[in-house]
Amino acid sequence: MAAARAAKGAKARNGEALPRAFFVTDPARTPDPLAIVGRLPRGMGVIWRHYGEARRLATGLALAQLCRRRGLILLVSADPALAVRIGASGVHWPERLLRGVRPRARGMVETAAAHSRAAIASAMRLGIDAVIVSTVFPSRSPTAGPAMGPLRFRQLAGWAPLPVYALGGVDAINAASAMRHAAGWAAIDSVITGWGKR
Repeated sequence: MAAARAAKGAKARNGEALPRAFFVTDPARTPDPLAIVGRLPRGMGVIWRHYGEARRLATGLALAQLCRRRGLILLVSADPALAVRIGASGVHWPERLLRGVRPRARGMVETAAAHSRAAIASAMRLGIDAVIVSTVFPSRSPTAGPAMGPLRFRQLAGWAPLPVYALGGVDAINAASAMRHAAGWAAIDSVITGWGKR
């Protein structure tokens, strides 16, 4: 996608290059993440939100193996022990867990969700590598808040002391309008549209 090329890109604290685009899984909208991950272009990232799924170890092992084979970075949501066990690249933290006392994922990439300047600042203090900021554009996600719009997002990304990704209603048409100062974008629906249906 052209917007990924427009993003400035970034590196994690461990020196690993961060992807310019993330596929964010969702149990309801992406019940078979392996099918989509198997078609993603090399260099993308995957944020796997398993929400305690019963078969998460088996699914996680399969996802990690597929990501390694395809040159994708895999982050596991809120479960550093599972991330280590399956050999994932790191962990993604929900904003509610950015409270200072949390399991560390030593040597791994860590991203976090953020919905405000305060959350971005908190992530920076905690040594998070990058934040996924939402909601940028109107989104059909049931948890999405009001859209901040690309201007507000660009202001946040320009101010932020760490790499920032746009999430929420991001697609091939609107993504480029938010990419100034951004490390990249993250999405569910536009990834499903682009790579999920065959």
